[in-house]
Amino acid sequence: MKIRIDENLCAGHGRCYTLSPELLDSNDEGFPTRLGEDIDIAPQLEEAAQRVVANCPEGAIKIL
Repeated sequence: MKIRIDENLCAGHGRCYTLSPELLDSNDEGFPTRLGEDIDIAPQLEEAAQRVVANCPEGAIKIL
């Protein structure tokens, strides 16, 4: 599984890295550090990835 965070949609609410810090980190401005990249998700973290996708208020995180 892979996810991607759309840098044009992300508003920096921080739910993604707050809900699943094992997947994502934040930068000094409060945005996820891996905007616009395909992020490989290990099988054991797929549930966490689905959680961040479901909780992004802008719908900026997509499963690829």
